[in-house]
Amino acid sequence: MEILKKIERQLARLEGWFIVALLSVMVLLTSVQVLLRNLHIHGRFRYANLLLGQIDWADPLVRLLVLWITFLGASLLTTENRHIKIDFLSGILPSGWLPFREVILCTAAALVCGFMFGGSLEYVKVEYDAGTALFLGIPSWVTQLILPAGFLLMLFRFLLRAAGELATLTRGRTR
Repeated sequence: MEILKKIERQLARLEGWFIVALLSVMVLLTSVQVLLRNLHIHGRFRYANLLLGQIDWADPLVRLLVLWITFLGASLLTTENRHIKIDFLSGILPSGWLPFREVILCTAAALVCGFMFGGSLEYVKVEYDAGTALFLGIPSWVTQLILPAGFLLMLFRFLLRAAGELATLTRGRTR
């Protein structure tokens, strides 16, 4: 179990750095586009519009980076147990049952992530079979790999959390 937690910490560190890198690229590309548009419109620099035409791939790339950052961020928040939750059981159950609730919720979330992982794999396969390319000749299926990867990361983390809570419950009963 300790090895899995160590792997999770390393994944979280890697995801954090990846998010920072992707966000930096997003900000840089968007800033360059805004600067070139302003130079063209307000400064009447003809070459700014020509340069904008050369980086016409920046808009779809930025939209794609939003998707990647969203999934990596969701996975990272799952690590910290700060993900979006719909939890009506906390108000209903007695406080002694809350550890059981956590096991149930994590298991249910893992099941949902498992189904979404399978569906997203099918989606990537359809994109692969279609053979379409996005900007700069990049195959569309490559850009969609974040979907199964993100769901797999969240699945791993929910299962790890459920196992940890279950281990805590088991230790509590043997004492």
